[in-house]
Amino acid sequence: MFRRPVVQVLRQFVRHESEVASSLFLERSLNRVQLLGRVGQDPVMRQVEGKNPVTIFSLATNEMWRSGENETYQMGDVSQKTTWHRISVFRPGLRDVAYQYVKKGSRIFVEGKVDYGEYTDKNNVRRQATTIIADNIIFLSDQMKEKP
Repeated sequence: MFRRPVVQVLRQFVRHESEVASSLFLERSLNRVQLLGRVGQDPVMRQVEGKNPVTIFSLATNEMWRSGENETYQMGDVSQKTTWHRISVFRPGLRDVAYQYVKKGSRIFVEGKVDYGEYTDKNNVRRQATTIIADNIIFLSDQMKEKP
């Protein structure tokens, strides 16, 4: 008998507190990406005047699936889609390690966030770019060991 009024009061309090809190604080959100793939090109380091240098490389991820009616029995054609991601590394220690040790063909795991931006190309056309800002890189293989 006593629990019902207390629960109602708590619900009203929580509802009121959440309304007040949302007006005072920004809502929490998450922008997190995890990629596992192979490096498509050796990294390059770029620096624009007045800005920190950045190491940039491309990473390929593959998605494979079977098409056909008997997917459960693993019959049918295998299809594959490769997606290319632009990886940018700004963190000073990680940026230098990535520039020195990331090589074309290496298998790596990248954690970071998605960033959308715009730039103007050589023909004065505004373009949009999607970049993964890496804050962690794990090296999973040495490409030299994998080659016969």
